[in-house]
Amino acid sequence: MKNILYSAAFLLLLSACNVSKDVQTPKPALPDTFRNAAATTDTTSIGDIQYRSFFADPTLQTLIDSAIIRNYDMQIAVKNIEASQLLFKQVKWNNVPQIDLNVSANSSRPSDNSLDGLSLAQDNIGTKHIETYQADISLSWEADIWGKIRSQSKLAFANYLQTQEAKKLIQTNIVASVSQGYYNLLMLDAQINVAKSSVKLDDSTLRIIKLQYDAGQVTSLAVQQAEAQLQAAAELVPQFEQNIALQENALSILAGQLPEKITRSTTLDQITMPANLSTGIPSAMVSRRPDVQSAELALVVANANVGINKASMYPALRITADGGVNSFKASNWFNIPSSLFGIVAGSVLQPLLDHKELKTQYDVAQVNREKAVLQFRQTVLNAVGDVSDALVKIEKLNQQEVIAVQRVNTLNHATANASLLFKNGMADYLEVITAQGNVLESQLELATIKRDELSAVSELYQSLGGGWR
Repeated sequence: MKNILYSAAFLLLLSACNVSKDVQTPKPALPDTFRNAAATTDTTSIGDIQYRSFFADPTLQTLIDSAIIRNYDMQIAVKNIEASQLLFKQVKWNNVPQIDLNVSANSSRPSDNSLDGLSLAQDNIGTKHIETYQADISLSWEADIWGKIRSQSKLAFANYLQTQEAKKLIQTNIVASVSQGYYNLLMLDAQINVAKSSVKLDDSTLRIIKLQYDAGQVTSLAVQQAEAQLQAAAELVPQFEQNIALQENALSILAGQLPEKITRSTTLDQITMPANLSTGIPSAMVSRRPDVQSAELALVVANANVGINKASMYPALRITADGGVNSFKASNWFNIPSSLFGIVAGSVLQPLLDHKELKTQYDVAQVNREKAVLQFRQTVLNAVGDVSDALVKIEKLNQQEVIAVQRVNTLNHATANASLLFKNGMADYLEVITAQGNVLESQLELATIKRDELSAVSELYQSLGGGWR
């Protein structure tokens, strides 16, 4: 017994030793500033702003709030956090000895030709049955010599933190998806209004051309072309109505609601971008994005797996104890102290035949750790690229919007002039139809550019780690 205790004490001294060395999170190569962003040392960015402050439209806020609460992906993420938290709490008990209570009563009839049967006959007990009654408490404990349990705790805690980052990531995606869907809905509202206005204008032009046809001033070809222009504009109306209904359904489902009409209190032109789209510095963005944090935690998990698999290759110290009452007669079962018994044992288990399998598992864990490092670097690289892409989109779409507004104004003047000249017989119908068609096209394009610009701002907010606050 003393030898067992001495051995246990010696091995416990080794428990402070780590059998594997963790790989530290690599320091990614980051630029001083994002591409297309002004040089700055300010670490604050729009990613620090709460989504209700960043998106000021009340209808959009309501949709986002509903999506965060009711969206099933979010609810599943919350359940994953709860399950991970329970597992983490359970791992803490791995250091506690396992204690089991066992109560048993056995009766066996040995063969007359067996040693037990012959013994019963020689002892003249008067029965051919062997009865055993036992109640005992057994204890088993494995010393965490090589840090296996500590690695399991680190793994469970990292998994728990990963589920939290996964929830944040889902929320950022939801905020971006809802805002972009809402902007698309406002764009469709603007485009259907443009189409309806064009229908009215084309109908007015068609009536004038019909009067000229009746007066013999134009041919039937002019009437047919004017009618085709009107039909082309009219065809757009049901298309936009369909797209509006589909977008409303998609937003409702994303918000965890049954498909329904979404009441809008604003228009596309009334939505304005934040005056200050500060990005901060890349290192601050990395610490804010949930996917980067999750990739970093994946390396912690990989380190823990290496430690667990490495520790499995080393000897395991187990101490067991068993004690209770035992008797061959039920009447003497709890006759204390004569029925008391106790056993204490210590063992050191060293894997032999399965050592090759354990070594392979350890090698695989090391490879997975190397993969985790690469995946972390790739995630950081993608994060920087997302911000740069969004900045480029915002800059170039803003330039496109300026030109598109000028084009719409020019074509509106051209249409007004063409109509006036046409009524005074100084321009033909083709000039009027062409001018009206160009206005329709340019106005639809302007609405698309405005939508794309707002979506790019939402992308920038998401890429900077905004949306989960």
